[in-house]
Amino acid sequence: MAGIAGSFSGQDFSNDVYIPIRTLWRRIGDSVVTRRSGSFQGEIVELSQITLRVDEVHNVIETSRVVENTLAWHEELNDVNVVVPLELLEQARTSQLMFMLLIGLIAAISLLVGGIGIMNIMLATVTERTREIGIRRALGARRRDITLQFLVETVVLAVVGGATGILGGLVCPLVVRVARGVLEAQFPRTMENLPAAVRTVDPIIVGWSLPLAFGISVAVGLAFGIYPALRAAQMDPIEALRHE
Repeated sequence: MAGIAGSFSGQDFSNDVYIPIRTLWRRIGDSVVTRRSGSFQGEIVELSQITLRVDEVHNVIETSRVVENTLAWHEELNDVNVVVPLELLEQARTSQLMFMLLIGLIAAISLLVGGIGIMNIMLATVTERTREIGIRRALGARRRDITLQFLVETVVLAVVGGATGILGGLVCPLVVRVARGVLEAQFPRTMENLPAAVRTVDPIIVGWSLPLAFGISVAVGLAFGIYPALRAAQMDPIEALRHE
């Protein structure tokens, strides 16, 4: 946590060299002596800035408080200032929000397309089984029986689709690791030029997301299956028996 007035914009890190502090003490020590114009000039090596990297963004503020409490004995000297890069935190939050909105939009479009696909399949099924519907109505089946029949078939389609999607998600981490290994073996230079976030990406399966995704899949299938089921139940039995 460092910076000038909470911002890194005024600093250029492209010409910096980072070495372990123990190496600095062993090679240089606590003072540096330079010769200028026939005289020697000494300088005490002091730490002017410490930059901390936190594992998660939401831990930054808490970590800064821990650092402040650790350096509380410097309050009398008033020579320490803990600066949190609020601009970078805000950029991280904005990027995360935009990423979540993008993923949500893609998921919504995928659910809509999947629901329309289920509805089209069920409408085609209703058309193909018109005579069957007429026979069932003639034998005493009520409209709610026809509706329930096609709703059950729709839910079965949604359950199979949701289970297939969950299995695909569980296999995804293994596929990513295998694909990364193949790319690193075949195109090593290209992989080295990629950002570290891309080269080390590793999908994580969140436990609570599995039942949530499965429930959404079944709910979408049920919602888009109501219209075909009602359409089948509203058929005239006599006209349905005449259908070829």
